[in-house]
This record gives sequence, C-alpha cells and structure tokens, in this order.
Amino acid sequence: MSPAYRAVKGTRDLLPPESEKYAAVESIARQVFGGYGYGEIRTPILESTELFSRSVGETTDIVHKEMYTFLDRKGRSLTLRPENTAGVVRAALERGIDRMPRPLRLWYAGEQFRYERPQKGRYREFRQIGAEMIGVPGSASDAEVLVMLFDFLQRLGFIDLSVTLNCVPGGAGREAFADALRSHVRPRARRLGEDDRRRVEENPLRLFDSKDPETKAVLEGAPTTVEFLDPEAASHYAEVKEFLRESGIPFTESPALVRGLDYYTVTVFEVVSKSLGAQNAILGGGRYDNLFADLGGPPLPAVGFAIGEDRLVEVLPGDPREPRELWYVLPGSPEDFPYAMAVARALRSGHAGAVVETDLSGRGFAKGFTRASAILAGDADYPFRVSEVRVVSVGSQERAEQTVKIKTLSARREEAVPLAALTRRSRT
Repeated sequence: MSPAYRAVKGTRDLLPPESEKYAAVESIARQVFGGYGYGEIRTPILESTELFSRSVGETTDIVHKEMYTFLDRKGRSLTLRPENTAGVVRAALERGIDRMPRPLRLWYAGEQFRYERPQKGRYREFRQIGAEMIGVPGSASDAEVLVMLFDFLQRLGFIDLSVTLNCVPGGAGREAFADALRSHVRPRARRLGEDDRRRVEENPLRLFDSKDPETKAVLEGAPTTVEFLDPEAASHYAEVKEFLRESGIPFTESPALVRGLDYYTVTVFEVVSKSLGAQNAILGGGRYDNLFADLGGPPLPAVGFAIGEDRLVEVLPGDPREPRELWYVLPGSPEDFPYAMAVARALRSGHAGAVVETDLSGRGFAKGFTRASAILAGDADYPFRVSEVRVVSVGSQERAEQTVKIKTLSARREEAVPLAALTRRSRT
C-alpha cells in the first residue's frame, strides 16, 4: 500500500540503527572537541537572509541559487541556514563578544538546507558538525583546529589522512589576483558555460568551484593565489605548514583550493583520506578574519571547519557505536508481563550502560529466543551495537517461584537465579 505522504524530495528520515550511528558520531565529537576546550553552541535554523548574502557572498552558488528563502507574515526575508558559521558569528556579536573570554572555542552539530540536486551522500536537508576558534590571530590556531580534526577522525577509524592546503589573499592582494585571473580567462571565456562567464566578471575566484571540465581546462596555467600574498599572509601560511610538520600531520598544497564561501581568507584547507578513492574529501574549512567586521562587529580573527555528517557517516570505516550488553527479558505470555517488568527494573538499577529490553510482543519463548539470537548475530536491525545477549526468561513457573532463568547466548550457558538474589546482584 502506497503511503499518502512522503518526505519532501532531498530530505529523509533517520531511523535506528542509522540514527544511533549519527548520535554516536556526535557523541565522539563532543568528547574530542570538549577535550580541547570547545563548548557547544546551538543557533536557530532560521536567520535573516541578509546575514548569508553579506557573509557567504552574493555571487556564490549557495546564495545565488541554493538558499531556501521566503517572506514571513510581516514581509521579512528569512532563510533556512545553508551553513552555520555566519550564525555563530551573529550569535557571538549579539551576545556581546567584547564581554566573552578569548579565545572563544565553539562547536556545533545541526541541520543545514541547500537546494541542489540530491545524490548519494548529498541532501537538501543535511547535517553538519563544525567548530570555530575565535580571537586568536596566529597560525597556532589553524594548527590546533587541524590537530583536533585528526584526533576526531582517527577516533572514528579513518586512516591515510592528509590535509590539502592553500592560502587565499585578502584586501588588495585578493583584488590583484582576481584581475590577473580575469586576464587569463577572458580570451578563453567563449568556452565557458553561462554561469561561469558570469563568475568571470562578478567573482572570478568562484570559477574554482565549477565542476565543468571545460572550465577546469581553461584554468590550467592560471595565476595562483600564493603569488599575491602580502608578507604577513605569506609568513602565516609558512608557519601553518611548519606547525603541521612538527605535529606529524601530512599535507599537500593545491593552488585550486579556494573553498566555496567568500568569507575565507588566508588559510583554507580540506582533510582527505586516500582510502576513499576519487571522492576523498571529508571536510573543509579555513580562516575568516574579516567576517566579524563585515557583519558590523569588531575586527576579530577566526578559523573553523564544517563536516558534512551525512557523507561522514556514509564512509565511516567502522561502527562508531560503543558495544553494549543486552539483557533481553523474555516473558512466556502476557500474564507474565508485570513480573517481567519488575525483573527489568532490578536489572537496570545495577547494569549502567547496558540495554535492558522487555519483550512485550507476547511472541513466547521460541520466537523470543530466535529474535535474541538474530540480534547477537547482527542479522536484526537493532538500534544498538551488541557485545553480548543474555536472555532472562520469566514464565509462570518463574513467577510462582520468584526466580528467573538467565541464558548467555554466546557461551550457551544457563542458570536459574532467585529474584531476590538478582536484586542484590544489581545493587552491588
């Protein structure tokens, strides 16, 4: 039977066990980032449209054709956030960044929205995990962010990690690079598509975002960003590379890496894993030292990153969920439900971290054991990663005698235990 309603195109439902994998990834992010002093920030999904047009850039694909924008009942233009850094900066300014401790270390996890063609690992509603360090101008902040990222990804089981780096000039250097890039591209502009011809005049750096093979061919031999760095930016970039060498983090340099957001300047990076093949990028980020001032605040240096969580979970090398023991309380019939629930309460009081599930289906012992065995074997869509299953049988005889039977499935061992003893076990 076809359902009357379906999820909107480009969105999806996350059910167990997949949703539990997302929760586990976010839990590891909380542990790792918290260990570096980063606290969680939660910003609204809705923001003023102008916030993104001013920060992300009017000529970026995100603002030009990917944002979900609408007027509210009072005619105000609102946008579902397409990225989170602008909202973090807005929140810091609104709360009074001058009164906050420096550096300010923040991390987040949440939904973002972009209208683009849905494909594997990419959705119109998607989740990002990110972090921002605000208030540190030196290259050490860039290095800390990358070291923290490596810790996080290695905790998730990723190997063969490396950083792709570039340095994008700001101010007069950025304008000079844009002019040089236009001079290189204009004689070949007829080979470009309509969008890329527009980018040549409006914001030529965005040509590096193009997926058109012809545009990539036109950009061959183009000027590079590092040719237009001022001495301060060049020194900063050299220091970042030295920090990475000292930290044992491998990196390569790519003159084509500019990131898809206009607020990035100086350091930009992607983290890649060779084990992922051609689509090897896991995340990206960089510095945005001008964004606070651009949004009306004081000039503040900052650096951060964002990870597409949907893509991250899709390519995880292992299961991020911590193994948990399952106590499967199995009543013989509905008449045994109250006793089974009392047994489950006793077990929960003494087995912190374990899953204690009471089978309330009334399926009986035979089918219940089949279900429990499937969970242990990993053949059932069970929410949790199970290390052991202990079936706790309670039937009319156990209820009358105030006992339970506990069978450890992996060892095929069964024992009878009085309920009072089970309660005492749970409290010790």
